[in-house]
Amino acid sequence: MAFVDQAQVELKAGKGGDGIVSFRHEKFVAMGGPFGGDGGHGGSIILKVDEGLRTLMDFRYNRHFKAQSGGNGGTKGMTGASADDRVIKVPQGTIVTDADTGEVLGDLVRPDQTLLVARGGRGGRGNIRFATPANPAPELSENGEPGQTRQIKLELRVLADVGLVGFPSAGKSTLLSVVSNAKPKIAAYHFTTIDPNIGMVRLGDNRDFVMADLPGLIEGASQGVGLGFQFLRHVERTRVILHLVDMSGIEGQDPYVQYKKILTELKEYDPTILERPQIVVATKMDMPDSEELFAKFQEQVQADSGLAKTPEIVSISAVTHDGVDALLRKTADLLDQAPVPTAYQQEEETTEEKIYQYKKQTPVISVDWDDELSCWLISGPEVEKLAAMTNMQREATIMRFARQLRHMGVDDKLREAGAEDGDDVRINNTNFVFEYSE
Repeated sequence: MAFVDQAQVELKAGKGGDGIVSFRHEKFVAMGGPFGGDGGHGGSIILKVDEGLRTLMDFRYNRHFKAQSGGNGGTKGMTGASADDRVIKVPQGTIVTDADTGEVLGDLVRPDQTLLVARGGRGGRGNIRFATPANPAPELSENGEPGQTRQIKLELRVLADVGLVGFPSAGKSTLLSVVSNAKPKIAAYHFTTIDPNIGMVRLGDNRDFVMADLPGLIEGASQGVGLGFQFLRHVERTRVILHLVDMSGIEGQDPYVQYKKILTELKEYDPTILERPQIVVATKMDMPDSEELFAKFQEQVQADSGLAKTPEIVSISAVTHDGVDALLRKTADLLDQAPVPTAYQQEEETTEEKIYQYKKQTPVISVDWDDELSCWLISGPEVEKLAAMTNMQREATIMRFARQLRHMGVDDKLREAGAEDGDDVRINNTNFVFEYSE
């Protein structure tokens, strides 16, 4: 399965069911009164973490998700059936962002964590809800509230305790295959690994941690060169970094130069990454010239590491397993002391008393002349929602709608815009047109 770590999808929550106008008709019951029930609630769309998922592949071909609408109300005051919520499974470590506003809606990092991303509409009220002493037999009802429509971006950042970083062919995949049951592709050419691989490492003292082999970085990765730009975001989740440096010298590359280049890319992408616990791992120590190169490399790193403090340097050979057990123990010790990244932390519950004050909200309404339609066009979330929930088939509800528009200040805005008697007025996103009159 291909590794997909970004996706954009469209969500449409369910519309609420319509309320109805109905009156009680029963033998020997005179003037039974209104009996129309409310509509049911529309289904919401909820994201839920599934630990079995490792990629956003499911969203590559299915980009539209819709929840069911609520049922209409019934006579005898019966409420319509509420629709079930639509639950969409996502992998652990998914960040959810509103595609239009850029607002981060949630960071799904805990098993079975849920996030409501599109709320279903409430059911419209039936005429039984509008009965008053002044109007005991109302012919008023509401349509259901439209469900929330939203474009969201999903971004997966691999959750791993330990991240393996380094140049291509530094031995990251080989190390992961030796210390865990993961089976990454291993070959004698660069960029063998093009997707992050994850493995569980278990130590003899019952400690364990998750290790991720991230695709090889090269110079310029933080600017979009190679594959590193796509996967640098996954380094943000790791608590401990194992920086693998090839000591074989086969390609004539200076280990210290490669080491410094990777540090530069990490720093340019996110300077806080270098503040995390790090172990420099000298790999391929079974090669002929490795000892000489390693001794020189140690001197250079200790002289100028580029970090706040000189990282520990460990030499290993994944082929002969020399130094691997010691590396894992040191890594586990660092994890025991490493702070938990902000993304993992849950918000602390507070017991402080909060005071809420009512603040009147002025509806956002715009009035513009539309040359193509030859009418005034009224737009705004409040007025459009009101129009959608108004039953235009009954005169009583239309009159109520006119009073609500006047109360919201639509008449004043039309007058200020220069509307004259007889001008047509249309509510945006509807086919409802009425005539303006002073």
